[in-house]
Amino acid sequence: MKNLDVLAAGLVVVGGLNWGLVAVAEFDLVATLLGLDFGETNGVTRVIYGLVGLGAVYQIAQQAGIRRRWSTATA
Repeated sequence: MKNLDVLAAGLVVVGGLNWGLVAVAEFDLVATLLGLDFGETNGVTRVIYGLVGLGAVYQIAQQAGIRRRWSTATA
């Protein structure tokens, strides 16, 4: 499960950085990496954006479990 936690967190960070770039510089990193212009989408970009959204939903739904899994118990 920790691997899924890391993957979901990474997707949320990538999505957050991309939205920050869109807001500050009108630059869509995902579109640029796929050779598209700002605001253009295709099937691949929709999958990427969908995965970012799923990562965020996972992070919200699993918040308590993630904290429990990553806490270090000292006995």
